[in-house]
Amino acid sequence: MLEGNRVSRISVRGFAVASATAVTAVGSVVGVASGSVAQNNDAEATAADATLLSDIPVGQQAQVQTASLAQQADAQAIAADTTAKKDAEAAARKAAAETAIAKKAAAEKAEKEAKERAEAKKAASRSATRDASSFPVQSSYTVAQVQAIARQIVPSGQFQCFSNIVNHESTWNYQAVNPSSGAYGLVQALPAGKMASAGADWRTNPATQIKWGLNYMNQRYGSPCDAWSYWQANGNY
Repeated sequence: MLEGNRVSRISVRGFAVASATAVTAVGSVVGVASGSVAQNNDAEATAADATLLSDIPVGQQAQVQTASLAQQADAQAIAADTTAKKDAEAAARKAAAETAIAKKAAAEKAEKEAKERAEAKKAASRSATRDASSFPVQSSYTVAQVQAIARQIVPSGQFQCFSNIVNHESTWNYQAVNPSSGAYGLVQALPAGKMASAGADWRTNPATQIKWGLNYMNQRYGSPCDAWSYWQANGNY
């Protein structure tokens, strides 16, 4: 019996030492996960106390082992939570960076488009200042001749939009008259006399009508293409 008790005490002491080592390791893990020095000290104190477990009866060793495993599981859970938090923070930073890049690209695109529109408007304005008298005056003009004049006055990037409006308004007939309203010319000015601001020969000179029409579209809508967008939405301009 004495010999048996010695064996049991030695076995318990060995387990206690092993448990103390495990507790110390767990304490270290918890300390690293939480950044707390106090927890490391607590773990060391627990390990020191564990060296006295040799006096615990053999039947209670399972309880000690269960407590040790539970503490290890808690430490692992804390470490997992810390890792998950770091991953979430990294993902949030990445998403914020991508959003910032997308916003910057959109702003740069909008700025570029605004600059292009401003340049087109300036070009249209410069072209519109060309005097209609620089074109030879004829007694009559064919559609092809009128379109050729328009190409020399309207900026190339705006010509198709200008042409779309004129085609719908007068089919390029510079003497077209609306019998109901009295609108006149290529762009169907109403009242027709408004075109006199571009030249006294507005009734017979398509160049004068084109100059007036281009100025009108630029001033009221920003450009012929903006005027065409309005026309498509409303059926008039």
